[in-house]
Amino acid sequence: MSSRGTKYWNSGAIPLIAPEILGDIIADLADLAVVINDAGVVLSVLVNAGNDFFRRMEKWETLDFRKVLASESIEKFDRRLAEFLGGQTASRPVELNHSDEAGRWEFPVRYTLHRIGPEGAILLLGRDLRPIAEMQRQLVKAQIALERDYEAQREFDTRFRVMMEATREALVFVSVHTGNITDLNSIAATQLGRPREELVGSPLADSFSDSRKGELIVDLAEQALADRPVAVRALQRRTGEAVDITPTLFRAAGERFLLCRIEAEEAVKVEIDSLTQLLGSLYQRGPDAILFTDQDGTILWANESLLDLIDAAHDRKVRGRSLADFLSRGSVDLRVMIDNASRAGRLRMFPTRIAGEFAEPRAVEIAVTLLPSDQGDVFGYVVRDASRSDSLRPAGTPGSDENVRSVMELVGSATLKDIVAETTDVIERMCIETAVELTMNNRVAAAEMLGLSRQSLYVKLRKYDLLHKGQD
Repeated sequence: MSSRGTKYWNSGAIPLIAPEILGDIIADLADLAVVINDAGVVLSVLVNAGNDFFRRMEKWETLDFRKVLASESIEKFDRRLAEFLGGQTASRPVELNHSDEAGRWEFPVRYTLHRIGPEGAILLLGRDLRPIAEMQRQLVKAQIALERDYEAQREFDTRFRVMMEATREALVFVSVHTGNITDLNSIAATQLGRPREELVGSPLADSFSDSRKGELIVDLAEQALADRPVAVRALQRRTGEAVDITPTLFRAAGERFLLCRIEAEEAVKVEIDSLTQLLGSLYQRGPDAILFTDQDGTILWANESLLDLIDAAHDRKVRGRSLADFLSRGSVDLRVMIDNASRAGRLRMFPTRIAGEFAEPRAVEIAVTLLPSDQGDVFGYVVRDASRSDSLRPAGTPGSDENVRSVMELVGSATLKDIVAETTDVIERMCIETAVELTMNNRVAAAEMLGLSRQSLYVKLRKYDLLHKGQD
């Protein structure tokens, strides 16, 4: 009640509100309020004080409201305005997109139309739809990303199924926690003697006799974690046939699984015997020279191709001798190859020269592999003749021609003594870089290869800013 005893609200009517207060109320209630006439010309613009983005809209006054609408929203606005002027005063909102003529900005607003005076003025109360539009865009992006993930998952699943069925090995996936089979291929189902549908979800131990579920899974997990894993022997319950189960442990989705490769005992023996026979044939008949040495480089075995390479009449001429006797740089090359193979397990494409007592030196590329055995470490060498490849290469490379041209350009601008000194520095740097690269950054071997002391090599490395080269 007022001080005079009258009510502010009488029969649902709203009391009179001062114009300056009404504008503030409208600006607080709506994000954007626009007053237009029946022709659509903007008479006034009220902007919510808490929304700085709409400050630029205060310049719309005296403009045709259609000028600030996107092209697809003009027809929608005209249709809704015609309905409103035609007497359909129901407060049905209309969503419009605002945009400038250059298309530099665009945003959506939901408007409700209200008549506010006898002069035909129409009030448009707008609610900013940018947060909703942004949320919709994020939902669409999330949906698209989800669909892509589904497609990728289906593609990976198809590849997995094709690979499982195409392989000739019996593969079974087993959960370490439950010991149950989670998946397997058709070859494994045939090996276990039951349909795939029955095997999926059943304990792996049920397919083998004299084995309990826990013991079999523990044995498989222990072998999968061993430094030198071996296959677990088991007897099939259906046939009594012995099989070897080779496990591989991995984790997926927070759970540990075993990938078990099941091989029949006879098949394993046949495969090993066949592989041994093929490797023996490759050793005897292969075009590349193959030899084996002990830790000191003493030759243990050599094939016929090596004898052809060094023109040796019989393997008794080379067995028991050091490999360094046949290398152009002798013990330097041998030490580089053995040291690097011992450290990394293998050495690829080591370039050097090899020669026998009566043969000319030949350019070769040597690959070295460390082969641990019960009698100690053995090194296997594959020696490939590179002399023919060198003869097919052009005599001058683009890099060497460029260096020659750069030296020739110094003629006339420097004395012969200066030209020779600069050329010597270039050649010296190239030789040091090559030696460091050939010895895999072994400074002692590089110094011996170049005929320098270690101190002299370090002085030259520091001189040419090569001290830290290769250490990464």
